[in-house]
Amino acid sequence: MAIKYVVKLTAEERAELERMVSTGKRAAATLIHARILLKSDTGKSEAWGYEQIAQALETSVGTVYRVRQLFVEEGMEAALYRKRPKRHYDRKLDGEKEAQLVALTCSKPPEGHVRWTMQLLADKLMELKIVDTISDDTVHRTLKKTILSRG
Repeated sequence: MAIKYVVKLTAEERAELERMVSTGKRAAATLIHARILLKSDTGKSEAWGYEQIAQALETSVGTVYRVRQLFVEEGMEAALYRKRPKRHYDRKLDGEKEAQLVALTCSKPPEGHVRWTMQLLADKLMELKIVDTISDDTVHRTLKKTILSRG
């Protein structure tokens, strides 16, 4: 694999990375990324190749490649730290719908059942058009957050 992303650290960046690695008080992935950048630096000496770094640090060639790429394209912060997920999950049950679920849970179970199951509750929520779709697992997690006893 030809070296596509050339890492050239400034003196300040090198000092910061060396300090980070010497103290060792960071996440393991952050320390490995810091070591990758130090081994990749062309400013001080001959930079190591992808395979050499991967073997020395017991990581994959892909990781070395991505860290170098992130450093060149987005800077040191992006290369060292993991990105926060950009996805946003909307809650199926807001406060009002949660209250309806609790009220339903406290009500008499359907004919032929001794108690409400998570699946029965999920089905009933959809039947009453409180939600379009919901899993029994979501119902379970929601009820688990309350101090409600199903018995």
